[in-house]
Amino acid sequence: MTTLLPQAPAIVYPSADGEPLAETSVHIDAIIDAVVVLRQHLDGQSAIVLADQFLYYAQGYPKLRVAPDIMVVLNVTPGPRDNYKLWEEEQVPVVIFEITSEGTKNQDQGFKKTLYEQLEVQEYWQFDPKGEWLEDQLKGYRLHGERYEPIVDSRIEPLHLRIAVDGQQIAFYREDTGEKLLASGELAQALRKEVRSRQQAEERAEQEHQRAEQERQRAEQAETQVEQLKERLRSLGVDPEIKL
Repeated sequence: MTTLLPQAPAIVYPSADGEPLAETSVHIDAIIDAVVVLRQHLDGQSAIVLADQFLYYAQGYPKLRVAPDIMVVLNVTPGPRDNYKLWEEEQVPVVIFEITSEGTKNQDQGFKKTLYEQLEVQEYWQFDPKGEWLEDQLKGYRLHGERYEPIVDSRIEPLHLRIAVDGQQIAFYREDTGEKLLASGELAQALRKEVRSRQQAEERAEQEHQRAEQERQRAEQAETQVEQLKERLRSLGVDPEIKL
């Protein structure tokens, strides 16, 4: 006789956690505009630019994840991703940007910096659009061996770009010509709409989850009340299972 062993449940790698994309509209705009510029710059190449999507870095451990504000990956098939799993894609992001603030600086300068260094992300940039803790608003690190060292030449080497502060935005310039890369207003508007739609969808999903949980609790309460009533009938000598 063959004994069937129970199958282990499939591991789920969520694509959302209900958290907002960024703290303020200033931070959101900085993320969106940078994503639009970088996507246009890499158009036609084997590359992707993802914003606020989970990067899973340990197969089998869905809690080991991080959501960079912007990550650029080269030598991968272009196209959308629900999330990014290192063991499937087999390519580490070459550049990661965090649009930082006073509220996130400890995470950005501590855990994330250490993690990106260990994952061997070639360059890690922090941009503080409000100048809340970075005096010059922009700070970069480049991997030398196994350690990050501060970038002093304003170059994004893997992308052949130069980077600078432009008010509350990041400015990107072609390294070969010095030309500033401009975001298309229509593309930026479409991306903002996509981000807001995504946030609204996550909010609706969370509301549905809460309603379902409330319904489950009400059903459990009703079942408990029925059982209590049956016990009372039994104590009175009445069999509650007999149909009258």
